[in-house]
Amino acid sequence: MGLKIGIFTDSYRPYTSGVVRSIETFTEEYRAQGHKTYIFAPDYQNCQKEYGVFRFSSIPAPTNHEYALAVPFSIRLRPTLKKLDLDIIHVHSPFLLGRLGAKYARKLNVPLVFTFHTLYDQYVHYIPIGQNITREITKKFCADFCNNCDLIIVPTAVVGERLIHWGVKTKIKPVPTGINVSEFMITQKDWLFQKFNIDPSCKLLISVGRLGKEKNFSFLINSYKHIYDHFPNTRLVIVGNGPEKEVLSNQCEKLGLKDKVIFTGTLTKEEMVKAYNSAHLFVFASVTETQGLVVGEAKAAGLPVVAVKAFGISEMVENDIDGFLTDLDTDKFIEKVIKILTDEELRQILSKNAKINAEKISSKNCANLLLQCYYDIIETNNHKSKFSNSTI
Repeated sequence: MGLKIGIFTDSYRPYTSGVVRSIETFTEEYRAQGHKTYIFAPDYQNCQKEYGVFRFSSIPAPTNHEYALAVPFSIRLRPTLKKLDLDIIHVHSPFLLGRLGAKYARKLNVPLVFTFHTLYDQYVHYIPIGQNITREITKKFCADFCNNCDLIIVPTAVVGERLIHWGVKTKIKPVPTGINVSEFMITQKDWLFQKFNIDPSCKLLISVGRLGKEKNFSFLINSYKHIYDHFPNTRLVIVGNGPEKEVLSNQCEKLGLKDKVIFTGTLTKEEMVKAYNSAHLFVFASVTETQGLVVGEAKAAGLPVVAVKAFGISEMVENDIDGFLTDLDTDKFIEKVIKILTDEELRQILSKNAKINAEKISSKNCANLLLQCYYDIIETNNHKSKFSNSTI
């Protein structure tokens, strides 16, 4: 008999992010196996109605107007949850709807699972003052939330180690977000060239992510300046949108790269697949990733990766096998990119290995791993008398 899973998230489509992609991927696999998944998420303007998705009134975030902040209250939630009769609640944030989901997990006496997607302490640069104390408060807040859950899911083991260091006592299980590898096996290899009128003789370096300070695109652009000086028949394609777009565009202009760095803006899922397949190499400089799902997607499309070795990325790239990991050092980063650009045989070997290694985190395998976690925690919860039965 299939499970009835309630997912509470502070971000969901039409907004695009790694969290959204994760929820979409797991949900598709669950439903394909006969499980029922219900998603509780913020509402957006002109948001299309979807089966199994319940929207909360929301307001635009002050620092990112593309992102919606849900008002964590609805008179319809109580009767809706009673009707759904959920087996488990899985939250994807320790804030707003995540806390609301946690509250109702306790009221319903069903297990509470939390996926720790984001190193929130690495985002305090958005706070204008008191960043050091804010960082410590954030760690304590996250640890306390985790310790009130029944199970913590982390995308990579290194993130679990960090949570333990913060004082998290709840059981932690690494389960990466999977990738539907077959989606990336397409024959069209010129979409970016056609879409953005790029000279077909150019080699394309591609990077994907939200254009925020924590993604470290400034480092990437500075590195590319030196790469371009050696290889003028290259272009850097940056996919994504965010608050730093104007700053990054100005940086490109000052470096003489105005027409050499291409900002595509946000792409659809189908366009993303075409973009990966148009490129020759994936480059990534973020130092805050808990997994780096875009790295796995790039590998599924057969792209070698050059990335800064930090947190989850260290588990997503097999150094010298399907790409290279470097220190946060411009010279070392440039060296590895140039090594691949100057050795087509090496690039082909890394490309082949990238496709093979992407299979290790197929969406089906990862979904099955998480479903087993659900079954285990439900069985454990059924044997506990810790929580008394209650109704909403």
